[in-house]
Amino acid sequence: MTYEFEGKTEKEAIELAASELGLNRDQFDVEILETQKNSLFKKGYVKICVHTVENVQAKGTANENIDYDEGTRVANPVPQGEFEEKLIDFVKNVVEKMGYDVKVDIIFREEKKIGIKLDSEHSSILIGRKGKNLDALQLLANIYAGRLGHEEIRVILDTENYRIRREESLVRLAYTTADKVHQSHQSILLEPMNPFERRLIHTTLNDIPDIETKSEGEGLYKQVRIIYKGFGR
Repeated sequence: MTYEFEGKTEKEAIELAASELGLNRDQFDVEILETQKNSLFKKGYVKICVHTVENVQAKGTANENIDYDEGTRVANPVPQGEFEEKLIDFVKNVVEKMGYDVKVDIIFREEKKIGIKLDSEHSSILIGRKGKNLDALQLLANIYAGRLGHEEIRVILDTENYRIRREESLVRLAYTTADKVHQSHQSILLEPMNPFERRLIHTTLNDIPDIETKSEGEGLYKQVRIIYKGFGR
């Protein structure tokens, strides 16, 4: 289910969502839809979209030997317990059925999050344009994890450190585009992005004076519009 909430800050909007829905923060994902800074004539606000995690009651139903609530990274790439073994096998089988050899390892374990690394000579194909193939594989892995009784655990897939490189690239894009918007006083619409990437743009520019951001479009891959809101228009 999805819900929309609004607050003076992102934190206030999230706290309101948690209170009204009666959920813990780890039971829903947040997407920033729009930010409005304080101005002479308007009060600032942040509008968010909340995606609730269904069937959270199923947490811990699988027979596991590892505690995901410790919140510590581990270096052991070998799957620990039946859940991790099945998850690794699933990811490996999906990629191999695509026709590509791959080595799959655990790269980190955190509270309610597990990172999986794909080593392949065909990493560029597995990543796809703007990471869409990697996003699709990651979505399948998360669906499979849910079917194994671990809806509360988020699976993160990466290869060739694409996720980190993509984040750095998006931060640079956000600042560069904001500078262009500030100089031209004309809004700019960025390329379609997934919810995580859009949130990164929103939060990167949230504290820049005279600049606001707004998500536009339908579906998973929406676009962020960067808008000039200065007084000298």
